Amino acid sequence: MNKKSGQFFIGSIVTILALYGLVLIILNNSLELGKDATAPASMEEDAVAERIKPVAEVNIGEPPAVQAPAAEEESDTAGGPGQQIVTQVCAACHGAGLMGSPKIGNAADWAPRIEKGMDTLHKHAIEGFNMMPAKGGRADLSDEAVMAAVDYMVSQSK
Repeated sequence: MNKKSGQFFIGSIVTILALYGLVLIILNNSLELGKDATAPASMEEDAVAERIKPVAEVNIGEPPAVQAPAAEEESDTAGGPGQQIVTQVCAACHGAGLMGSPKIGNAADWAPRIEKGMDTLHKHAIEGFNMMPAKGGRADLSDEAVMAAVDYMVSQSK
């Protein structure tokens, strides 16, 4: 064996040991990362589907109607389904009077609108009017749910 082949042999062994050490370090760090991972509460099919469901859905065509809450749910809240929809949807603008919308509870804001009649108020809420989008921007709400919300806001503003 000559001097060059001996250096090559030693260099090869050093390189293999360095690569082996690097692989050990990477594997050790990977195992450490896995120890801090939080296991999911349940791996049942329904639980997994709930965790990975899309954040939003796109509906093309006629949107599905949202049904008014059941009678049991109505008794849980004083204002029924109308109050629930107002809290979730309408209060975003009508709570602060944004873009000229009548404030909930302000009789002076609502008086000229109430004079036009409930049918007109319902129609404007369902179809949209001036700056207000149809159904308050929630096309998935049923007409009955929107009318219940209007009725609730009017009852709070007389």
